[in-house]
Amino acid sequence: MAALATEQVLTAAAVHLGRSATDRSDAIDQCGALLRDLGAVADPYLPAMHERERVVSTFIGEEVAIPHGTDAARAHVRTTRLGFLQFPQGVDWGGHRVSVCIPIAADGDEHIRLLSTLANVLMDSAKAKALREATDADTVLALLADTGDDGEDDPEEDPA
Repeated sequence: MAALATEQVLTAAAVHLGRSATDRSDAIDQCGALLRDLGAVADPYLPAMHERERVVSTFIGEEVAIPHGTDAARAHVRTTRLGFLQFPQGVDWGGHRVSVCIPIAADGDEHIRLLSTLANVLMDSAKAKALREATDADTVLALLADTGDDGEDDPEEDPA
């Protein structure tokens, strides 16, 4: 699987460490505001993030949630971007503790690719722990760029 194009999709300006949130709704508000402030989404995307959460939780395990809008809200995506918000004190996410939120703004196939790639990274306990404990943006960027791609040649190019 290809690495996230970190320099294009997730930048240091989108990494917010040491945040606090009163509850899940507040955390989602912060995620939506970050995507809006990055120029990734128009305002109607923000309430659609809450709507998505009401339909199905964006909690994926390892104290991580990936808030994003509904399918219909993709019409309000201006550019594909990720954010990263770290909540060291944790946020109650429907009975689960969340310490890291990675909001997504993406359309079409990019949306599915980003979710899949992030899930592969974030389900690695050691990487998820390192993200929860990160103290600088460079660490976050490096961890999310490392998707476990082993660097081997594409099987179609294998001469054997």
